[in-house]
Amino acid sequence: MDPFGLEATLISYLRAIGWSIVAAIGFSLGIGLAIKVFDWLSSDIDEWEEIKKGNIGVALIFVSLILTVGALVYKVI
Repeated sequence: MDPFGLEATLISYLRAIGWSIVAAIGFSLGIGLAIKVFDWLSSDIDEWEEIKKGNIGVALIFVSLILTVGALVYKVI
C-alpha cells in the first residue's frame, strides 16, 4: 500500500475520528464518575442547590474538578 495514497489517507482520517470518539466517551465517563463520587463524598451539602443560589465557591470546586479530571483523561488517552 502506498503510504501517501488516497487509501492510506482515508484510513488515517478514520483512525483519527475513531480516537476522537473514544476520547469523548472517556472524557464524559470520567467527568460523570468524578462528579458522582464527589457528590457521594460530600453528602452534607446539596451542591446543585448551592450553585442555583449563586454560591461561587461550590461552582469553582466543580469547575476545578472537571478541569482536573479532563487533564487526567487527556494524558491517559
